[in-house]
Amino acid sequence: MLNYIEVTGKTEDEAIAKGLLQLGLERDDVSVEVLHRGKAGFLGIGSVPAKVKLTYEAPDEPAPAPVPEPETPAPGAEKPAPKKPEPRPERKDRGPREKKPQPAPRPKTEAPAPAAAPSPAGEPVDDEVSAAIVRFQTGLFQQLGVQAVPAVTRDGEAYQVVLEGTDLGPLIGHRGETLDAIQQLTSYAVNRGRSHRVRIHVDAEGYRARREESLNRLARKTAAKVVKYRRNITLEPMNAYERHVIHTALQDFPGVSTHSIGTEPNRRTVVTYDPNA
Repeated sequence: MLNYIEVTGKTEDEAIAKGLLQLGLERDDVSVEVLHRGKAGFLGIGSVPAKVKLTYEAPDEPAPAPVPEPETPAPGAEKPAPKKPEPRPERKDRGPREKKPQPAPRPKTEAPAPAAAPSPAGEPVDDEVSAAIVRFQTGLFQQLGVQAVPAVTRDGEAYQVVLEGTDLGPLIGHRGETLDAIQQLTSYAVNRGRSHRVRIHVDAEGYRARREESLNRLARKTAAKVVKYRRNITLEPMNAYERHVIHTALQDFPGVSTHSIGTEPNRRTVVTYDPNA
C-alpha cells in the first residue's frame, strides 16, 4: 500500500532530507512532490518554509497468528498426574575422553585493494580542442582554489573530460549541478567562434555512471508502482539529460508511458499508467 508524509524545511532539499531520515528510507525509495517552495525573504523577514510530500510503499502487515487456548478438563474429570522426572542413567567410566583434532588455522587473506578511479573512455588526444579544454579548466580551477587536473580523450566526435584529483565533491555539487555548470562553461568557451561545434562531456569520480544507474533504478521502481496501483506518478524536477535517461529506461516497460511537463528548471517527468503500452 502507498503511504505519504508531508515535511517542511527551510529549503526543499532540507525538507526531503528530514523526511528520508524520519522514514529511514533512501532517496530512490520515495517519490517527491513539492507542495510549497521555500522563500528566504529579506533579512529573514517574510520567509516561507518549503513543504514536500514523500510517497512511499509500505509493506502489508501480516495478520497475527492465532494464540492457542489452553485445554480445560471436562467437569468431573481427574487432572492428569504430573509426570515424574525419569532418573538419568549413570555414566559408565570409559576412561579419559580423547581430544578431537583441531582444524588447522586458515591462512589470512589480504583485504581487497580499493577500486581505482575510472579511467577516461576513448583514445587520448592532443589537438587544438583538447588544448583549449585543458587551458580553460586549468584557469577555472585555479580561480576556484581546487586541485583538479582534466584528462581529455576523444570518442568519435565527442570529447570526454575526466577530472582527476582528490576530494572532488565540490566540483560535482548537489545532483551534479556544479559538474553540469563546468561542462556548459567549458563548451561555451571552447566552441566560441568555431564554425563546427564540438560536444564536450565532463565527469568526475564516475559520477555520471552512478547517477545514470540510480535513475534507472528509480524509473523501474516508479513504473512498477504505477502499474500496481494504476495511478500516475510525477517525479522531481530533472535536467534534460536525466529526463532522457528516465524516458529511455521505460520506453519498453509494459503498462506505462512517459512525458514531461513544466518549464526549465522545474521540468518534470510523469510516469503514466497506460494499459495499451
